[in-house]
Amino acid sequence: MADPFAEKSIIITGASSGLGAEIALEFARRGARLTLFSPEADKQHDVVDQCHQLGGKAVAVIGDVTVADDCRRLSEECVMAHGTIDYLIANAGISMWTSFEEVEDLEIFRRLTDINYLGAVNCIYHTLPHLKSSRGMIVAVTSIQAKIGVPQHTGYVASKHALQGFCDSLRLELKGTGVDILTVLPHWITGTDLRKKAVGKDGNELGASSRKHSKDAIPVGDACKAIIKAMAKRQQELIMPPKLKALLWLNLISPRAADAVITKAMSRQHKQ
Repeated sequence: MADPFAEKSIIITGASSGLGAEIALEFARRGARLTLFSPEADKQHDVVDQCHQLGGKAVAVIGDVTVADDCRRLSEECVMAHGTIDYLIANAGISMWTSFEEVEDLEIFRRLTDINYLGAVNCIYHTLPHLKSSRGMIVAVTSIQAKIGVPQHTGYVASKHALQGFCDSLRLELKGTGVDILTVLPHWITGTDLRKKAVGKDGNELGASSRKHSKDAIPVGDACKAIIKAMAKRQQELIMPPKLKALLWLNLISPRAADAVITKAMSRQHKQ
């Protein structure tokens, strides 16, 4: 049986490392036609080379999701290279790790919003006409924090709430068009640079940290496989790991109890 993603045209943002790169390599193995987008030219071209070595077809487009013209160019170059757009995986994002009172530069919040929320909006806007033609799919990597509050992450949580709300609303607008939207809500993912590149109180990247991931963190390879499986089923939402659904239910039934669970978990992280 042929792979359902063979010869499909797939755009992946934030594809120069971490989850985006892992997804790109897996789709290359499956024979997809990839357009990989990132501002990190050297790293992105390296991932493209790896895709070619796996027998996949891939092109790199170098640009920034916060620049609308770059996202328009991304869509145009994908269509020039592959003729169509079947999937957009809006994966680009950054995190933060500092309390609100410690923040020294409020531009942190604008940057988080521009990349995590508006960056996805920019890409979706320019690819949507092509996705409607192909009856394709939008995949937005949000976070479990898109539905719950978490200390030390105010700006990150707010940007992911915005992206989740945007996707939930757009999904209703696209009823009957053939375009589906999958939102991916993971816990921490190991094997990525998200923590290393998280911004601190001064707006600079934190760099290497001694903090260890909790036992519930997901290996990047497992996250990749779960996302592709959900795409094949054209799911509406993917929560990883699935047991986090219980926390969301607890938050609905008893927000105070959910707050206690989250605060305790973050306190352990802070001590590591």
